[in-house]
Amino acid sequence: MLEIENVDQSNELAQGGAREKHEASRTSGPGENPLPDQSASGYAKLLKPIETPLVFSGFSDDTLRFFARDFVSAGVVPVMGAGSVSNDRQPEPLVPGSAVSAILVRGDMNIAGTCTVTYLDDSHLLACGHPLLQSGNVDMPMTKATVLATLASPANSFKIVNSTEPVGTFVQDRRAGIMGRFDRQPHMIPVTLTFHGVSRPKQFHYEVLNNAKITPAAMMATVFNAIQGMNEYGEDTTYRLSGDIAVLGYPKLSVKNMYAPADGMAPTAEDIARSIGERFSRIFENQYEQPKIEGVELNFDLVPDRLSARLETARTDATEARPGDEITIEAVLRAYRGESILRQIPVRIPTATPRGPLRILVSDGETLDKLRRVPANMSRRLDLSSTIALLNHEHSNSQVYVSLLEASPQAMVNDKVMPALPLSVMNVMDSLRGSQDMAVVGESAVDAVSTPVDYVVSGSQVITLNIR
Repeated sequence: MLEIENVDQSNELAQGGAREKHEASRTSGPGENPLPDQSASGYAKLLKPIETPLVFSGFSDDTLRFFARDFVSAGVVPVMGAGSVSNDRQPEPLVPGSAVSAILVRGDMNIAGTCTVTYLDDSHLLACGHPLLQSGNVDMPMTKATVLATLASPANSFKIVNSTEPVGTFVQDRRAGIMGRFDRQPHMIPVTLTFHGVSRPKQFHYEVLNNAKITPAAMMATVFNAIQGMNEYGEDTTYRLSGDIAVLGYPKLSVKNMYAPADGMAPTAEDIARSIGERFSRIFENQYEQPKIEGVELNFDLVPDRLSARLETARTDATEARPGDEITIEAVLRAYRGESILRQIPVRIPTATPRGPLRILVSDGETLDKLRRVPANMSRRLDLSSTIALLNHEHSNSQVYVSLLEASPQAMVNDKVMPALPLSVMNVMDSLRGSQDMAVVGESAVDAVSTPVDYVVSGSQVITLNIR
């Protein structure tokens, strides 16, 4: 465990090499114990690192059931527990054997892991004797803790713990334990959830750890728990979501969509939570820098009705047109257990449109996003600025879109979509074609117009128009 301080102060790669040489010399050096025999080796296979239980306070059983796998994939075991996270003073000094907590979420909902102090001096302490997340460099609040009770069980023992006054920051999370410093203050992500359309507006305030492994899962669990905990929550409730995620040094990432129940699909609260978690995963998966998220504000407008509509038919008022003409697209949507919704959308044919058949796509936003979706191998190579721009360009699911489909190829480079590229331009860009920096599809989707519906829209149709 004492090696963790060296890791914190020097280059990790150099330390890793030194440790490998040290381990090699220990294995082969004189005077060492011989290797265990086969029978002892068999018993050793039964040993494994301790799984880190994180105690969830203020969460429902459903929250842990829906998101347990997400936390397990991040290397932690969620445990429903009792206790609290507060700033209450705890006069007892920290000594070896004291309890300390690492805070992942604190506020109206709390997630914390509690360990035992192994060693401390005036500047830092070592605790746990095993990893918490094994994330390497971390930035987690470190607090004193009081263990109220230990409940023993062969299946899953756990403690009831109150986490109390902050005493610094955990900065290293390594194989042999975690290290905290008394002279540092942690950076957490402040989150505010505001609910309207209820008996009275309600807010949740809490902070979440800024960590690539845990933040997406923590955001999903807290958002789901808040939504499902509302008295107004129901399977016929529609949610209008708006808000933003602030990332230091970049434009705000806009969050805006509608969510309505869908037959045979996941609960609406889970659908909302996973869409938010996916945004955080996209932010953290960039290979160029560690994002510093400064805050999250999400506003939910609850509507006690199932506002979903499916596109039934789409047609035009003409079968032929000339470049520059204006035509009208008529879209008919069927609301869930409701009447038909008619939208008439004027569209002007571009003057450069060539003669022949022109395909017109009438669709929801998701269909249009799929046509322009950056392949996964490219998405992981985008820098943070391009990732945020790409997410901000996604289409709303509460509008009907009319797009012109042209036979010329469309290229996607980083977050930029370049439709209807001439062959000469494609030849110049040929060196990028097929690489991880550029993707090409054979058909271009050119946004023409859209119209709001205030329903969650699904479905698409293609109309063919002859250009003279």
